[in-house]
Amino acid sequence: QVGLVESGGGLVQAGGSLRLSCVASGRIFRIMDMVWYRQAPGKERELVASITGESSSFYGDSVMGRGTISRDIAKNTVYLEMKNLKPEDTGIYYCNARIKVTENLPYNGYWGQGTQVTVST
Repeated sequence: QVGLVESGGGLVQAGGSLRLSCVASGRIFRIMDMVWYRQAPGKERELVASITGESSSFYGDSVMGRGTISRDIAKNTVYLEMKNLKPEDTGIYYCNARIKVTENLPYNGYWGQGTQVTVST
């Protein structure tokens, strides 16, 4: 079994910053991409940032210049630091990862339960 657990969400004032974490645990052979998504109330889930196994990163337009994604491969953990938060950053932030549980099996995608981020004015 593989699980992803996000943490670090909460209530933040506009202009503030936060750091989200996502830890993958269980039977893991290798993790490829790790991705942060978010879903605002009444909106579709959108990609926030992603990072490959070689630590190449990509950012969605909504957080470009304000977000930094990083990962600790040894700890199976991905982080998302966001600064200058805006009310429109409010939403549930989900972690997704493509994981191999053994060398012979293909990569499968796994999701965490999400962590709520609320940015107040």
